Amino acid sequence: MIELEHVYRTYHVGDTTLNALEDVSEAIPDGDYVAVMGPSGSGKSTLLNVIGCLDRPTAGTYRIDGTDVGSLDEEALCRIRRDTIGFVFQTFHLIARMTAAENVAFPMLFASIPRAKRETRVAAALDAVGLTQRATHRPAEMSGGERQRVAIARATAMRPQVLLADEPTGNLDSASGEQVLALLEQMNRDGLTLLVVTHDPAVAARARRGLLMHDGRIARRLDRAELDARARAAAAGAPA
Repeated sequence: MIELEHVYRTYHVGDTTLNALEDVSEAIPDGDYVAVMGPSGSGKSTLLNVIGCLDRPTAGTYRIDGTDVGSLDEEALCRIRRDTIGFVFQTFHLIARMTAAENVAFPMLFASIPRAKRETRVAAALDAVGLTQRATHRPAEMSGGERQRVAIARATAMRPQVLLADEPTGNLDSASGEQVLALLEQMNRDGLTLLVVTHDPAVAARARRGLLMHDGRIARRLDRAELDARARAAAAGAPA
């Protein structure tokens, strides 16, 4: 369970104070599938960074599985990022000189997982994303869709409870994007909590519910019917 209560994230730029998040309260139960939407600068990525323990709230409370994240030291935060949360980004963030298998194994090195266990997990993770035959290929030898699937394998090899995906289909063609979304949704059906940041109403409409961000706040909470209506309006060229 993810719980945010009156969370703020404030930045100071010279004499200017910017509330990237302002009084955000939300509960995300285990196994949920949430689309996070809104214009650029609305707080979507900041929200994911706070949930992913990449950033700390300036004020308010963030709990994951009942643990107050604000009370943890950096070592404990690293353990949560390593063991509990997986990250998938628009730009893949694969290491160019490493093979697909080496990229997937890389986070496990920091967890001191023995080599034999790493190899077993890598094989299982690549099999889950349909890339067993690409294990020895480097990123430059793979398509964008394959690289994103390697990134998903890397993000899930530690068997996290939560997966945070920031525009995961943004750099992909429609067919590759469909494959990536189908893969994420299967993982969600298997119990993984999934949060997807997206500008695309059609991608958002695949989620169970949506959060519409504006000026650092949750402006609206949308159910599946409302997400579908926004997608239809966007496809017809009408304002959502």
